[in-house]
Amino acid sequence: MSRLRLHPEHHLVGRIGWLRAAVLGANDGIVSTASLIVGVAAAATTPNAVLIAGVAGLVAGAMSMAAGEYVSVSSQSDTELADLARERKELSDNVEFEREELTEIYIKRGLEPYLARQVAQQLMAKDALTAHARDELGISEITTARPVQAALTSAATFSVGAAMPLLMVVITPPGAVVPIVSGASLGFLAVLGAIGARAGGANVPRATARVTFWGALAMALTAGIGKIFGTVV
Repeated sequence: MSRLRLHPEHHLVGRIGWLRAAVLGANDGIVSTASLIVGVAAAATTPNAVLIAGVAGLVAGAMSMAAGEYVSVSSQSDTELADLARERKELSDNVEFEREELTEIYIKRGLEPYLARQVAQQLMAKDALTAHARDELGISEITTARPVQAALTSAATFSVGAAMPLLMVVITPPGAVVPIVSGASLGFLAVLGAIGARAGGANVPRATARVTFWGALAMALTAGIGKIFGTVV
């Protein structure tokens, strides 16, 4: 039995597709909903109005995230399919040129010309399109665009993230909404940043500091705007 089978490796890059959408969705859910709540609460409106604004922000944000992710990732998928169709035609029209093209790629990566040609021949004999998609176009199973997965993941995680500051509104006394929602949301963001960094194998303190900084800035700006307009009105 191969030693590789006895000692399989699990690389974190395989999580990139869903992890990016999940972290983006949850982070945006917390930041946008908490900022909306803090801004409305700072304008000295009623607790009922704050809660309604938060719920509206959750629903609108989840739909926006789902639609945005689906459209953007679908565009990526369309580009990948067009490139693959073009590559399939080129393989059909001039397979020898495509073999030389693949050989040059392997030479640039450090293989001797003779070995590079052998590798190109063997890979193309097995699956020419897959070989060119991976090594010429940079398209692989890991990086392939999945629009539906990205849309559903973003919408679901946005909703979960947005529900956190909303829950704080429900259990917080009316006069303390701004400080408690702000503080709790920053805590939620810190936990999210740590979880996302841990799942992706990144630096945990750096990721945590990054998300909390931008979250604090967003809430501070919306609270200031709410205070200004609340006073004017």
